Amino acid sequence: MKVSLGVQRRARIEILPLIDIVFLLLVFFIYAMLSMAVHRGVPVNLPTSSSARIERELLLSVTIKDSGEILLDQNRIPLKDLARLLKLRAKQEHSPGVLLFADKSVPCQLLVKVLDQIRMAGLSRISLQTTMESQP
Repeated sequence: MKVSLGVQRRARIEILPLIDIVFLLLVFFIYAMLSMAVHRGVPVNLPTSSSARIERELLLSVTIKDSGEILLDQNRIPLKDLARLLKLRAKQEHSPGVLLFADKSVPCQLLVKVLDQIRMAGLSRISLQTTMESQP
């Protein structure tokens, strides 16, 4: 008696599950990169805003702590040197911007002085960072 095994098909690799895995990895890595680039400043108690938006394409970070210290990318600097150091760093980048992190207890006069120094450095893209206001 002859047993028929049917038509033998060649083994093949299914590509659809592979495509799903590749897209899942792509989404994971994009999300991981975006979440790592959010905050480059020193942690301070930021003011709240109902329309806060995170700027991701600005490159320089200036932080004003509640004690009045001014930091440029985590390096403490005096106020009088801020414009000069920002000019030096701005020359290295194409269309640079500034993320300004100011503690909510910082006097308005100090904030205005820092903004003046940033403008004297020739930078016009300034983003004052806030946190989202919690909804009741």
